Amino acid sequence: MLQEFKKFALRGNVVDLAVGVIIGAAFGKIVDSLVTDIIMPVIGRLFGGLDFSNYFIGLTAASSQAPTYDAAKKAGATLGYGQFITIAVNFLIVAFVLFLVVRGVNTLFAKEADAPAPPKPPSKEAELLAEIRDLLKARA
Repeated sequence: MLQEFKKFALRGNVVDLAVGVIIGAAFGKIVDSLVTDIIMPVIGRLFGGLDFSNYFIGLTAASSQAPTYDAAKKAGATLGYGQFITIAVNFLIVAFVLFLVVRGVNTLFAKEADAPAPPKPPSKEAELLAEIRDLLKARA
């Protein structure tokens, strides 16, 4: 059973998947920082200094009186639609980047598939048949 697990765990697909998950997690943190620290402040500035992270609707009296989203969450039930907007923008950026990557890979593979294959050298049998044909033509 241990040998079978070792064979499974060290197959190429499993290792590729593990590497993809790790790189994806790191990429997700980069995109999250890009959205939270760069894009959303610019969007907020364009719309008059809005801070999307503090847009919420308090569902209790205490949470609706809170000055920030974090304080509102501690005070009671809260709908944080500003956080949702930020995460939605984050998703759109990740989806667009993945689209560009997949499109690039597909274009690369399409170019490789369209490239003509180099001509194969004739086999020994084909060479012998060509010699026989030429000898028969020479006799006639």
